[in-house]
Formats: sequence, C-alpha cells, structure tokens
Amino acid sequence: MLSGLHCIGETLTAILVIWADGNPEETHGIPSRWCGSVIFMAHHTKEKGDLGVLKAQVSLYEQGYLILQPITEHAPFDLVAYKDGQFKRVQVKYKSLDKTGALTVHFRSSWADKHGTHMRPVDKDQIDLYCIYCPNTNDCYYLDPNDFDKSVTLRVEAPKNNQSVNVKFTADFRGVP
Repeated sequence: MLSGLHCIGETLTAILVIWADGNPEETHGIPSRWCGSVIFMAHHTKEKGDLGVLKAQVSLYEQGYLILQPITEHAPFDLVAYKDGQFKRVQVKYKSLDKTGALTVHFRSSWADKHGTHMRPVDKDQIDLYCIYCPNTNDCYYLDPNDFDKSVTLRVEAPKNNQSVNVKFTADFRGVP
C-alpha cells in the first residue's frame, strides 16, 4: 500500500510512507528496502508563493470575501474573491522588505528555461487586484494594478530624507480598494 501526506512547513513539504509485504508489485516500483520507511521529500520552489496565497485567503476572508480557487495553475490570477455580487481576480505576490524598508512590485511575470530568464508585462485586463504579502510585517496589502504604470513601491516607514510627495505607505493599502 502506498500512502502520502502533503504538508506545508518551513523546510519539509511532503512525507511519503510506504507499506508492503515484500511483494515487488505492491511497492509500486519503489525499492523494497524502503518499504515500511518514512521518506522525507523537500520542495522549496513554491513555498513562499503558497504562504502568500494562504495569507491572502485569510485576509480576504476576514474582510468578508468568499474565496474561490482556479483548478489550474495556468490562470493569470491566483484566486478569486467574491463579495456583494462582484468577483475580483487576485494575483498574490510574496515580497520581503528591501534594505530601505520598502516593497517594490513590478507588474510583470518572469520565468527561466534552458534559453535563459524571460520577462513579460502582466496583462492588467486579466487581474483586478494585487495582494502583496510581506513576511516582515505579516500583513497583506492590496492595490489595483491599473492605478500604476510598470511598478509600485510601498513604504512601511517614512523615507530617511523625509520625502512625502508621491510616497505610498503600506498602511494606506491594507484593505481591498
């Protein structure tokens, strides 16, 4: 018998337990020396994104939204929030503060393959809302991508030069617009 348990954690993301009576057909191709063992498998590539989506779901739920999830990972959004007869397609970003205490979000998607790293601007017509989860503050910040050009920078605290013109503070983006 082959059974698995998937969990989300800091470093451990999957546990696979294998049980068999020594019959090679019952081990599903897994070497019999591993039968009855617990095998730990790490998968780090999506942990931050998964955590960001979970935090967004809780935050949106606390704001009164019903959370809907696409059944594909190929949608341009991570989830849909529904409230008062309106659907909002939400793209979630996990973003840590930089050394100046700011969060900068670029409205582009990037990926790497055997031909190198690629970037493409986000189609803002396919996303109604960005949710930025910041692990440093453990908060989610929401913005309409159509209100900005190619990127936006949000600050947790005032800049050291005391500039206030065109400074966007995270406190102003805590709720869904």
